[in-house]
Amino acid sequence: MTIRRRAAGRTVIAVEAGLAALFGVVLVGQAVAIRQTWGGDYWQFECAAGLAVCVIALLRRRHRAWSAVAGLALAAVAILVARLAELPGEPGPAMVLGLSVLVGSAIRTLPVRLAGAVAAGGLAVVAGTWLGVQPASSGAVIGLNAAGLLAAVAVGLGLRLLDAGRRATADQVRREERLELARELHDVVAHHITGIVIQAQAAQIVARKRPEGVQDSLAGIEAAGSDALAAMRRVVGLLRDTDDAAPANPGPEQLSELVKRFDGPGRTVRLRRPDDEPAWPPEVTSTVYRVVQESLTNISRHAPHAHSVTVSIAQDPRAITVEVVDDAPPAPARYPHRGGYGLIGMRERVETLGGTLCAGPRPDVGWSVLATLPAPEPR
Repeated sequence: MTIRRRAAGRTVIAVEAGLAALFGVVLVGQAVAIRQTWGGDYWQFECAAGLAVCVIALLRRRHRAWSAVAGLALAAVAILVARLAELPGEPGPAMVLGLSVLVGSAIRTLPVRLAGAVAAGGLAVVAGTWLGVQPASSGAVIGLNAAGLLAAVAVGLGLRLLDAGRRATADQVRREERLELARELHDVVAHHITGIVIQAQAAQIVARKRPEGVQDSLAGIEAAGSDALAAMRRVVGLLRDTDDAAPANPGPEQLSELVKRFDGPGRTVRLRRPDDEPAWPPEVTSTVYRVVQESLTNISRHAPHAHSVTVSIAQDPRAITVEVVDDAPPAPARYPHRGGYGLIGMRERVETLGGTLCAGPRPDVGWSVLATLPAPEPR
């Protein structure tokens, strides 16, 4: 499980715990209020019905559609029972709170038709509220109940539109990252194809003058063809269209210049890499460059108090690892908008090459970005 998933899991648990506590407070307050106004045991039915809807709301993540249907159906039954048995008007505050959670959650996440049906069901409950009202009930309570369900519809719709905008932006970032990588690989493949053509022409000349030397030319053509195919496998499905790209083949000197650019007053940026840096394919080299570039950019934007930054690059027989760590004090999420669009772009590029990327706070202090890429097969 990645750092991001663990953080998201903790957030969900905290939200659900807070929601359960809120349900409990409202249920107790509701019971006390009914006992003081109606007296007797009138509070039992309303609290039981409200508790049932609140429990369904807490379990909504398992099946949002059926949870919303169950909550609305229970509310409809409670309205009829309250009307026939002359009980306090339904739905009560606790039930309305639970229904608001169910309706808002369903509208935010379900397909359009199901979300519309749930919204209609919520509005039907609002209309049915007046059927279950007894003369002793307060009109202010009825208005608050209606406002709660209408607010749930509005909030659910607003969050749905916000989520759609974020998804569209994330998709655009992924698309741009793929196009950028495709541009780089296009140049690499064109280089290999040009080499194949030149060696084939040379092989024709050698065949006429020195037939025994054709074997070497054919071996060179085979090697160039293998390199071209390896690069083309990575570019399948990508398009070529971008203006702002990392260098197609950023070498060690360009990476050093990049690190120096982020080194300044109050911050030291160190680059650790093998003394004898291996020759990587251009798409791997450019990906390493892009991960370092994006990580340092995020540190400048979101961690201005970092005094020390270390960029470490290493390779073993199985993988290439790139890690960028800083010592900034704890702060709000480094990547806003659900992980940050820069992080999405980095992950898209790394995963296109069969690697993985993890980003998150370090155990003690600071932030870490760790990218792992498969090591190129030796020729």
